[in-house]
Amino acid sequence: MSYSEQVKNDMYAAMKAGDKIKTNILRTLLSSLKKKQIEKKENISKDEYFYIVKRIVKQLKESASAYQKAGRLDLAQKELLELDVVKKYLPEVLSEKETCDLVKKVITEISASDLSDMGKVMSLIMQQSNGKVDGGIANRLVKDLLK
Repeated sequence: MSYSEQVKNDMYAAMKAGDKIKTNILRTLLSSLKKKQIEKKENISKDEYFYIVKRIVKQLKESASAYQKAGRLDLAQKELLELDVVKKYLPEVLSEKETCDLVKKVITEISASDLSDMGKVMSLIMQQSNGKVDGGIANRLVKDLLK
């Protein structure tokens, strides 16, 4: 079963259950997946699928944050509920300990010594982890270790 089919089946299940929030966010995800598929004129790869899901997760986090700052807690709560739904379609993320081990390995590999090497380190971390690292956690760990 392709990624789009899985999302579509989950959307239909949510529609039958009457879960409007889940239905709406899965409809948005499905739309993004189909758009990419039409652009490519073939099925999307696993990496492209995860890229699209991560992009939507990032948008939802930013929206929730903006709504909280503006005092619109009702809208922020809706975004966070949608975020919980979409996170189920992400790959497993490395734990903080595993991320720390990877960061230390990359720093020793390229002999990084200060914050000016941060771009190189982050680039290698993301390549070696195949997108399974939370960029925020990796960024914080790199900063702490290169100080």
